[in-house]
Amino acid sequence: MMKTQAFKKIVITILALGSWFWGNCQQQTDSLYYYLEIAAKNNPTVLQRYYEYQAAMQKVPQVGSLPDPNLNVGVFLKPMELVAGNQVADIQLMQMFPWFGVLKNAKDEMSLMANAKFESFRDAKLQVFLDVQRSWYDMHKVRQNIRISQKNIEILQTIERLAIVRFKAGPSANNPSSFGNTPSSVSSLSPSSGSSGMNSMGGSSGNSASSVSSPSSSAMPGNSMGSLSSSSGLTDVYRIQIEISDVQNSIELLKNQLNTLAAQFNSYLNRPSESPVTLPDTLIADNFQLSLLALSDTTLRNNPMLSMLQFEQQSLEARKQMVTKMGYPMVGFGLNYTVVQQNPMSSSSMNGKDMIMPMVTATLPIYRKKYNAMKAEADLLKSATAQNYKATANGLKTEYYQAIQLNQDAKRRIKLYADQNHLASKSLEIMLRSFASSGVDLTDILRVRQQTLDYEYKQMEAIADYNTSVAWLQRLMAFSQIQ
Repeated sequence: MMKTQAFKKIVITILALGSWFWGNCQQQTDSLYYYLEIAAKNNPTVLQRYYEYQAAMQKVPQVGSLPDPNLNVGVFLKPMELVAGNQVADIQLMQMFPWFGVLKNAKDEMSLMANAKFESFRDAKLQVFLDVQRSWYDMHKVRQNIRISQKNIEILQTIERLAIVRFKAGPSANNPSSFGNTPSSVSSLSPSSGSSGMNSMGGSSGNSASSVSSPSSSAMPGNSMGSLSSSSGLTDVYRIQIEISDVQNSIELLKNQLNTLAAQFNSYLNRPSESPVTLPDTLIADNFQLSLLALSDTTLRNNPMLSMLQFEQQSLEARKQMVTKMGYPMVGFGLNYTVVQQNPMSSSSMNGKDMIMPMVTATLPIYRKKYNAMKAEADLLKSATAQNYKATANGLKTEYYQAIQLNQDAKRRIKLYADQNHLASKSLEIMLRSFASSGVDLTDILRVRQQTLDYEYKQMEAIADYNTSVAWLQRLMAFSQIQ
């Protein structure tokens, strides 16, 4: 019994973990974090910088090794006759040693240059992350624009139906008993229905409301005004239909733009351009708290571009020390081995004995111009790197203030457009309820409707800009959740 319960617990635990894992995978597929992971692993620029860093690391053992020894072998085709025998061959081995510290300085220079390459790799990865996030939020803007445009069409179709009802009800609008009743067809309207259509003109029907009882009223001026009112109502319907066609065309343009942005997004991920990109339905503002002064210090301290330039300066200092020591002599130690055959004609005690001769050699760096030029080159490159560091730091400060401005502006717009959208939605709701009865002008409704949708889109756009500014600041801070 206890074994059965334990087995059930294990099965339930496995199923729960499996469900959690599956749900987490499903959730990640439409998350920005999921796509950032793909970009970190597959982006060609990131991989290029990584391989450059790995290649730079391979230079460290190259420059830190001693020069290859020299081996010279000479064989006499005819043995050379000597007093102590006949010399058959001569073998010489020589190893050169640089001055003390040259190899260490060379290794330091290459190690520091490899560190600079690593910072370049980090910078490329952070830049790709920023590009991915910008493209992601741009796609959100276009998609939400499409959604709002589709909502716009639904509102326009509602207004169109109300305009048709108002147009049909126009001839009898002055009759309280028939107010709001829609005739069976628009063709039932005739010029003899006369001045009752003036109600659709905005409230001027009171002057001729009593003139419709006479059969001869078709010749009165009020009759022509009713025809104009009916024409005006039909014009409103046509205007709405034109507006719907324009919005539908805008939706098709936005879909093409979304496909272009998706292709650009997939290029950052090194995927085929047609690969589907899944976007969540809603966009939520990031919860990012910042301190301006602290963030400024962090930007200058952790940014990989500045770290790369610092490593370059340090590597140039190591190069200068190496060049200085290269101006000292190199010393070589070697061994010369002579193979000697016995000479039957010699009675020397050394007859036939091989000879071994230790050797010492040294270079004489007497031509100082090249060494002085190498040291001057290192100093000039250090000065150039120092100026590059200042220029990069100034550029980062400028980017920092631009990102802060975008962040604060987007935060302000989020609140503003949320309030404006709420008020415009309430106004549109009231105007739609009273459109068919109170004679609200169609132009006012279209204007308020456009304001409502504009505020809704601008609110979402402000959220996207805010999140983009956060991504920008994180890029300047060299902050990334993906290592």
